[in-house]
Amino acid sequence: MSFPLLTATAALPAIGAIATAAVPAARRTAAKWLALAVSLATLVLAGIVFARFEPGGDRYQLTESHAWIKDFGVRYELGVDGIGVALLALTALLIPFVILAGWHDADVLETNSSRWRPTQGFFALILMVEAMVILSFVATDVFLFYILFEAMLIPMYFLIGGFGDRAHSGSDENAAAQRSYAAVKFLLYNLAGGLIMLAAVIGLYVVAGSFSLSEIAEARANGSLDMATSTERWLFLGFFFAFAVKAPLWPLHTWLPNAMGEATTPVAVLITAVVDKVGTFAMLRFCLQLFPEASKWATPVILVLALISIVYGALLAVGQRDIKRLIAYASISHFGFIVLGIFAMTSQGQSGATLYMVNHGLSTAALMLVAGFLITRRGSRLIADYGGVQKVAPVLAGTFLVGGLATLSLPGLAPFVSEFLVLVGAFSAYPVVGIIATVGIVLAALYVLVLYQRTMTGPVREGIGGMPDLKVRELAVALPLIALLIFLGVFPQPLTDVVNPAVQHTMHDVHKKDPQPEVEAAK
Repeated sequence: MSFPLLTATAALPAIGAIATAAVPAARRTAAKWLALAVSLATLVLAGIVFARFEPGGDRYQLTESHAWIKDFGVRYELGVDGIGVALLALTALLIPFVILAGWHDADVLETNSSRWRPTQGFFALILMVEAMVILSFVATDVFLFYILFEAMLIPMYFLIGGFGDRAHSGSDENAAAQRSYAAVKFLLYNLAGGLIMLAAVIGLYVVAGSFSLSEIAEARANGSLDMATSTERWLFLGFFFAFAVKAPLWPLHTWLPNAMGEATTPVAVLITAVVDKVGTFAMLRFCLQLFPEASKWATPVILVLALISIVYGALLAVGQRDIKRLIAYASISHFGFIVLGIFAMTSQGQSGATLYMVNHGLSTAALMLVAGFLITRRGSRLIADYGGVQKVAPVLAGTFLVGGLATLSLPGLAPFVSEFLVLVGAFSAYPVVGIIATVGIVLAALYVLVLYQRTMTGPVREGIGGMPDLKVRELAVALPLIALLIFLGVFPQPLTDVVNPAVQHTMHDVHKKDPQPEVEAAK
């Protein structure tokens, strides 16, 4: 038997989470270093997966398949395609930065009690989320994916509610109530989506007789599985609803600003840059592959929802007074672009959507983590409490600016490539949709530049004068992310070479071809 590389990549952070949680209470620094070492080792394994993946090879590679629950036909079945391997690499890449950025976030909860080990728990939960997200990107059994899709909510709930942001303008009691509200809202929204998806998963098994993604897709391709139109549409809606909540797509988005606002900054990055990508990834892997006709049937409505997300999220970001909530609403707008690219049903759109998932993860992580360093220094999330930061902390201001420029998709930075491809794909299939979507670009420039102007420029406000610049640990977080944003903005080929063949498979699943440009015949 070949070495189970995908299992090992997911199992390492899971084992690391248990080991980190077991570190004695007095050794919290050791727990931090252990978590960081595990995340770096996972990154190495993810790099091996990426290196061994052959873009021109089989659709699913490094496959593993073992019987799990025989009576119900459930298998432990893994395989990675070009889209999954890109997101797996993103997840493994971001977790070390999340751990470094949150190095002291749980220390404020330390007590003299030997039973309460918040530092160990904080980093153990992060590693457990990493393990579940990685497995969800490689699971090719629908039931296995569902278990992971729901299970990751548990550690995320405790990370939001138990380790919330301490830079709160109200009392400690009010801050605790807000954290609890955000955590419960996150859990309830996603559980509701998951329960509807469970009904659809059961319905799919009744119709197809299998949970295996490859078996169902093969049966659909050779005609042995003939799904009634109404059945396919209902099953599609069950899956899509759950993924739209996770994505988050308007009007199922309202949990995200609360969760990101009340969570610690690294956990906010974990939510929007890692966990939420499972929703948009699943639209490509499950909705389009399992229910191609229903996906095309629902496309007009989904495109409208995506446009609303783009414009609505950007407009609310413009009016925000809270830095973290501004970035949260900006993410809602960006996820609208991702969904738009997926359901434009063009190769450019879907390639752009996949690249957008990766590049949004990098740009949001860069902007949010530097914003977190800023908030930690001042102790406030309110934009009005800042001003003149670039005069006292120029490196912090500079990295904040680059992260912001990446968020608005400045040419030369990675998100520009993905946003350009999404818009090209949308224009070629739905010109009016593409035109409306460009409004989001204009609004993005507005909210990013206004945020920078109000926080970093102008006279030095009270409480800013003694602000220190970025330290070595913080530079180790910010600079590699900025370097990646520049590198992938100038040379995106390492990602496009991997993603494009997978996108062609998806286009074949939905029986779509790129629209041909209309060229007038020469007179």
